[in-house]
Amino acid sequence: MIQSKIPHLVCALSFCASASFADGHLTPVVFGTNWLAQAEHGGFYQSVADGTYAACGLDVEIISGGPQVNNRALMLAGKIDFHMGGDMLQAFNAVKEGIPVVSVAAIFQKHPQVILAHPGEAESWEDLKDLTLLIGDNGFTSYYQWMIAEHGFTVEQRQPYTFNPAPFIADKEKGMQGYLSSEPYAVLKEAGFQPNVFLIADAGYSSYATTIETMADTIESAPEKVECFVDGSLTGWYNYLYGDSAAADELILAANPDMSQDKIDFAKKMMLEEGIVDSGSALETGIGSMTDEVIGDFYAKMVSAGVLEDGLDWQSAYTLEFTNKSVGKDIKP
Repeated sequence: MIQSKIPHLVCALSFCASASFADGHLTPVVFGTNWLAQAEHGGFYQSVADGTYAACGLDVEIISGGPQVNNRALMLAGKIDFHMGGDMLQAFNAVKEGIPVVSVAAIFQKHPQVILAHPGEAESWEDLKDLTLLIGDNGFTSYYQWMIAEHGFTVEQRQPYTFNPAPFIADKEKGMQGYLSSEPYAVLKEAGFQPNVFLIADAGYSSYATTIETMADTIESAPEKVECFVDGSLTGWYNYLYGDSAAADELILAANPDMSQDKIDFAKKMMLEEGIVDSGSALETGIGSMTDEVIGDFYAKMVSAGVLEDGLDWQSAYTLEFTNKSVGKDIKP
């Protein structure tokens, strides 16, 4: 047996059960993800599969996102209860636009955005400045502006990324944006080489990612439901990463026909090796941790990079009411 790096999380079932109806039926809850089912959503599927949500008084339905699906808009319209957010920049923009969305937990302590390079062409973050970088439009207006302001990258070295790795594979002098658990594996399978991978989080991009969002009205009118969903989700993530995830993987595979077990296994391996879920303040206060210091630091960086305006009420984008309350437990082989 080895000791887990992260405290175990438990739902206070005696309290959470109060979320169920008085007649004993479970409270229905709809959770919308921001993309197709994958290992990066595994903890949520875990809590459905192993009954953690049900033990907390909730009957949770997970609705996948995708290229033609906007689950966040469905939450704004009152059609779903919770949504899987991206990073805190999205939360700040909601404040800017006057949208009452609140982040209540952050599953990823490190943003999984990466830059890929050919082996031998870039062996460090600084070496990436010598390459032409394929960066998509969304990335160019967000983290790439931070790369320019903070690290001296240039507009001129950026070329648009079309989510096709072929130009990168064919040209050793190109780097490419990617997602830690996706593009590196795709390049390995398609081109037969392991690219060098650089996490922007390790270079100082300090945003949380894969947040749990809900509406401010939901927090006000049904705080017990929010607490149960957060507690159940964080417990699910612990069990997915450190326990038996077979049943959750089956749900992911059923929800996404284009997914495969080898992709799931690679993604989980990368999340564990790079501390995507269990690093930073999560080592002290558990999976889902958020702190004012981390969020404030990221806001300041976005202001400095010209991505956000100064003076935004950034602290209204989140609440610490439902997270940072783990209980230590030394289990898992």
